[in-house]
Amino acid sequence: AGYNWLRFLNEFHLGGCLADDMGLGKTVQTLALLQAEKEKGSAGTSLLIMPTSLIYNWEMEASKFTPELKILTYTGTQRNKDVGRFANYDLVITSYGITRLDIESLQHFYFNYVILDESQVIKNPTSFIAKAVMQLKSRFKVTLTGTPLENTTLDLWSQMTFINPGLLGTQTFFKNEYQVPIEKRSDDLKAKKLNSIIKPFILRRLKSQVATELPEKMENIYYTNMTPEQEQKYEEVKSFYRHRILELIERDGLNNSRFTVLEGLNKLRQISNHPRMVEPQYKDGSGKLEDVSHMLDNAILEGHKLLIFSQFVKHLDIVREMIDERKIPFAYLDGSSTDRKEQVDRFNKDERVKVFLISIKAGGLGLNLTEADYVFILDPWWNPAVEQQAIDRAHRIGQKKKVFTYKFITRNSVEEKILQLQRHKLKLSENLITTEESIIKALTREDIEMLMS
Repeated sequence: AGYNWLRFLNEFHLGGCLADDMGLGKTVQTLALLQAEKEKGSAGTSLLIMPTSLIYNWEMEASKFTPELKILTYTGTQRNKDVGRFANYDLVITSYGITRLDIESLQHFYFNYVILDESQVIKNPTSFIAKAVMQLKSRFKVTLTGTPLENTTLDLWSQMTFINPGLLGTQTFFKNEYQVPIEKRSDDLKAKKLNSIIKPFILRRLKSQVATELPEKMENIYYTNMTPEQEQKYEEVKSFYRHRILELIERDGLNNSRFTVLEGLNKLRQISNHPRMVEPQYKDGSGKLEDVSHMLDNAILEGHKLLIFSQFVKHLDIVREMIDERKIPFAYLDGSSTDRKEQVDRFNKDERVKVFLISIKAGGLGLNLTEADYVFILDPWWNPAVEQQAIDRAHRIGQKKKVFTYKFITRNSVEEKILQLQRHKLKLSENLITTEESIIKALTREDIEMLMS
């Protein structure tokens, strides 16, 4: 239905906002539309703009669902700024930051589609980025967002003006005609009128509406990028341990080096999450924390309840600090908690408590958290069975909602390599409970070199 709606807009040359709830496949619907355009044969090049952190995820999804699309990722400080070469591609993927910087040249290319992902980014019409995207030229425009309205009706004006210029009049007209009456005077008639104008151009489906069509649980991998400072820290520790481990293996043999292997891998895993876990005085940020915080905001805005699992209590502490700063009420459980029942009851019964932070060891068993419909797994480890147990805290009898899982993986880190090993090497069968120890024992020298590369 979403795809058909996008085709309908295409046919009548209208812009639209696909505002489906988080996790309902806005990416896939958009890629299907772009594939159909390619198959028409004369469509030309489309531009897809998004926050930097989502670029890799879009690349992965496109290679999976639309491998025939020729894609150019237009990013990086060394990028070739000749927009003429865009004509050789079906799709150009870039970030809001690059669009703002390169608008002078981008505005000279006539695109087929300009698509904004997480389009609430342009909600402030006076911001540089909103002004920049308004200058782009294309046949069609589409925006994608799970949260079309974050704060004020003006958020809506900005996004609507991008997809269908003039539909809601000038900003001053909109303010006097709709924003002030609706926000200041709660004018129902004005709200209904505004709704009837924008309704044909926004498609919003909630998880609850399409529940019967969704699989029981949907598992997603969310790739995050390290910040430059985090990456520097990671490389330092990696080269230190790599050197030390390979030397040890040469001298004492593989079996006698396993403790150091485990120590090195754990350090790298912690830095992939946040360098502060290894170095408390570290002052800079973490790519993963930024992405988790963004996804958390979206889920809460959409009214979902979520479980956040980590292997490390230190990691939960960092996330907890971030949630505290935002004054978001949460429940908390780790191995040392003595009030398990109270925390579970709070989360299940208190409407305001949307987040439950849980250490995997403490929360792997015996909890029934069917109020949650999102599960974030912050750091993967060898044994997928342990992760499944965590997911099943929410996905169990009594759960009436569909459960979405997001596993956060830091790119170019040991986390991504653990995933590769899980897929190709370990092939852990579901009934085979493997301990950490037995997995470390099973690693060959080649595996260790790959993990430390």
